[in-house]
Amino acid sequence: MGRALPLDGIVVADFSRVLAGPYATMSLADLGATVIKVERPGTGDDTRGWGPPWTDRGSAYFESVNRSKRSVVLDFDDEQDRDAARELVRRADVLVENFRPGVLARCGLDPDGARELNPALIYASVSGFGSGPGADLPGYDFVVQAVGGLMSITGAPDGPPTKVGVAVVDVLTGKDLALGILAALRQRDATGLGQHVEVNLLSSLLAALVNQMSGLLTTGIAPERMGNRHPSIAPYETLRCEDGLLAVAVGNDAQFRRFTEALGLIGMADDPRFAANAERVANRAELVRRLENVLGARRAGDWQDRLHRAGIACGQVNDLSHAVHYAESLGLRPVVDPGDGGVAQARMPIEFSDLDVADPLAPPQLGEHTDEVRGWLAADPSPLPPLSDDPARGGHR
Repeated sequence: MGRALPLDGIVVADFSRVLAGPYATMSLADLGATVIKVERPGTGDDTRGWGPPWTDRGSAYFESVNRSKRSVVLDFDDEQDRDAARELVRRADVLVENFRPGVLARCGLDPDGARELNPALIYASVSGFGSGPGADLPGYDFVVQAVGGLMSITGAPDGPPTKVGVAVVDVLTGKDLALGILAALRQRDATGLGQHVEVNLLSSLLAALVNQMSGLLTTGIAPERMGNRHPSIAPYETLRCEDGLLAVAVGNDAQFRRFTEALGLIGMADDPRFAANAERVANRAELVRRLENVLGARRAGDWQDRLHRAGIACGQVNDLSHAVHYAESLGLRPVVDPGDGGVAQARMPIEFSDLDVADPLAPPQLGEHTDEVRGWLAADPSPLPPLSDDPARGGHR
């Protein structure tokens, strides 16, 4: 065993499904927490059936957010299983759930009931639209991207509103949830008491719209789709080269001078139409025309190399495969191998100076640890051994 991880000894009862909750609990597992994923009989988490693509073990979608967890099957219609769920909550430090209102109350595991069983429990809830009038509305990322305004600012100006190419709202909400849980655990260190942490998809999205939200609140005018252009900076967009697009981010006037000089456009930075950012934004069409007239003579990769030498932020528009190779070429480690028959996964992006995050273990098969967890719940309270110590699992922390 190596150095202790930040969340060693923390037990997480994961009653969540799909993406936001499981993403958060996977992050806690990466940091050393013992995560017990409670699933329904027969089908388990919805994402076990979301394919293609499929791995040899199941759904690639499910595997993307459920590594390093134990899976236990409990039927909430069965009294013995409800007792087991309550005992799990008594022993947990954190409960994560995203059920509709009333479902867990039937087991006595609503926030009040759960914290009566365990006053030190951090009870963490994920919903689509909060616990008020929107509490009964089902919340899926795609719908929240629509109603939350993200689609209205994504896509070409003359095209339809467009979703982002991944369930980014779920991911943002999962990160907010993990942050809230860590803050609540820190407060519990001081008070000994747990609390109810709530996040919802719509609020996480609106908070993440940062400058676009600030623009609305400042002017009263809703921002519109601009394709790859930035509403406040130019050039900060994709520009066409001989063989494709180059993303260019020029953040200030000094960078613009270096950029144009690297392109051979001597004197352009002194042109009153382009000398300052505000003027470049106002004259964007002519600016882009002049830049692309030069960029179109060479390949995007050639321009990328030249502009990097000039200190300009830029990059070719990669597909995901090339993006992984690019990260690796920069000495990053974007992919991790969970072993035990699992497929490679995106690696947790946080780096620490004095410790490593847990080596991942393959996501569990449905109910893989039911007998082990039931046995633990029936015994005198004692810590579960690390998942890596299970001889049936392999791997290590």
